[in-house]
Amino acid sequence: MMQPQIIVLKEGTEASQGKSQVVSNINACQVVADAVRTTLGPRGMDKLMVDPRGGVTISNDGATIVKLLDVVHPAAKTLVEIAKSQDAEVGDGTTSVTMLAAEFLKQVKAFVEDNVHPQVIVRAYRKATQLALAKIQEIAIKIPRDNPEQHRQLLLKCASTTLSSKLVASQKDFFAKMVVDAVSLLDELLPMDMIGIKKVQGGGLEDSRLVEGVAFKKTFSYAGFEMQSKKYDNPKIALLNVELELKSEKENAEIRIDNVEEYQNIVDAEWNILYNKLEKIHLSGAKVVLSKLPIGDVATQYFADRDMFCAGRVADEDLKRTFQACGGAIQTSVQSLTDDVLGVCERFEEQQIGGDRYNIFTGCPQAKTCTLILRGGAEQFIEETERSLHDAIMIVRRAIKNDSVVAGGGAIEMELSKYLRDYSRTIAGKQQILIGAFAKALEIIPRQLCDNAGFDATNILNKLRQKHAQGGTWYGVDILNEDVADNFDACVWEPSIVKMNAITAASEACCLVLSVDETIKNPKSSAPTDDRPVQMPGRGRGRGRPF
Repeated sequence: MMQPQIIVLKEGTEASQGKSQVVSNINACQVVADAVRTTLGPRGMDKLMVDPRGGVTISNDGATIVKLLDVVHPAAKTLVEIAKSQDAEVGDGTTSVTMLAAEFLKQVKAFVEDNVHPQVIVRAYRKATQLALAKIQEIAIKIPRDNPEQHRQLLLKCASTTLSSKLVASQKDFFAKMVVDAVSLLDELLPMDMIGIKKVQGGGLEDSRLVEGVAFKKTFSYAGFEMQSKKYDNPKIALLNVELELKSEKENAEIRIDNVEEYQNIVDAEWNILYNKLEKIHLSGAKVVLSKLPIGDVATQYFADRDMFCAGRVADEDLKRTFQACGGAIQTSVQSLTDDVLGVCERFEEQQIGGDRYNIFTGCPQAKTCTLILRGGAEQFIEETERSLHDAIMIVRRAIKNDSVVAGGGAIEMELSKYLRDYSRTIAGKQQILIGAFAKALEIIPRQLCDNAGFDATNILNKLRQKHAQGGTWYGVDILNEDVADNFDACVWEPSIVKMNAITAASEACCLVLSVDETIKNPKSSAPTDDRPVQMPGRGRGRGRPF
């Protein structure tokens, strides 16, 4: 007797499962990795992405590229997520982590097809990851902090290694110094939001500069602005969230008056309110007045007559940074402008930078802050410079917090590969082959560095295997001479935390994809398919109007 068919899922649900599903997911992840593969390393190419509105982004940063790709495959999205997590946690190594995850999957694809259970692979990969992390911690080189000059050299080398694969590689020494100086100006917590980045089109990259304080673009100005002084030493700064202009009446406001004097009284009251506010600000002794809300032409003229500077409509983030750097507090009224709520700085100046004027506060006593002002030709070029410097800043912060480094250029990956391959030969069973596959997958980084530079990858990798077998721990790809070299001596350094985070994230993503053996896709909800507006029940004659 036949069993009756039981339908549990909604009609139209797509479900694919089993071995073919795992293989399909692995293939999808390969496609994402192929999109960023050629951006790795100093000879990597850039990608040009065009969004639906026609906006153009040119980038070399793995996380930026995968974010803009708009991946719809559910399994491949895990690669996008690990690139984002690497970007948030460490800041660099986003291309590496995407490629490692895809390569880990690619190496075990044949085993999945040969009916090795995914959970066996996952167990072996977790073991291999633990061994790799322990090995990195064992061989990473600690830089002593007690020697400030040596510590600074470490940070410079880490920053220039990061920048060597970016669009600004030709000026990496200039920018590495700027980034290290910027991070050195911060306090112990190294908050990212205390480094402002402003972009000014025009000029060359070398015209970029670091301001040891707060700088922001001149805000919208009213009549009387030209007469204000643009330079002060040791000024007091009033930070307001107050509108200093004559208010227009609220709509539908109605005042009934029966003689001209009453009208005049109303007008005078308005002016008196404004003048009272301005007088209080003047009497407080503040020389620079910054407000989040507009400062009108009456107020601008008033301040100009009393040798004061004002800027209204200051962006929220700029006002917050000024308040954190110069002290004081943002006031929502002008009633109690005492010295303890006014900020101070050593020097305030307005300068011309490119086609724009900038207000610059230097010598701020409270929190330590700085502003990078980037110059360059095309807008997309400056945008990419900002992304590159963001990566370098993150790396320098990480290197300060975790002052152990490893050699880059594929050196650490080859050493781990050799170590895991040797380890795999000491154990029996499927684990031996699977840990060997993990070891082989790590070679993708030096191999891709060679491919992107146009070198013979097989030849270089053979040389690297030989060097590492003979005990050359830090041998990696030498991009400049198409050979292998000791990258520690060549100062190609990366914080060990970058590699540890990349291997952990890539392995986790790989195990996640392998442990999924079924995808259930719900059918689209039965929404109206035509373009007619949804009809809502109404009352009387207006029934059924478009909602």
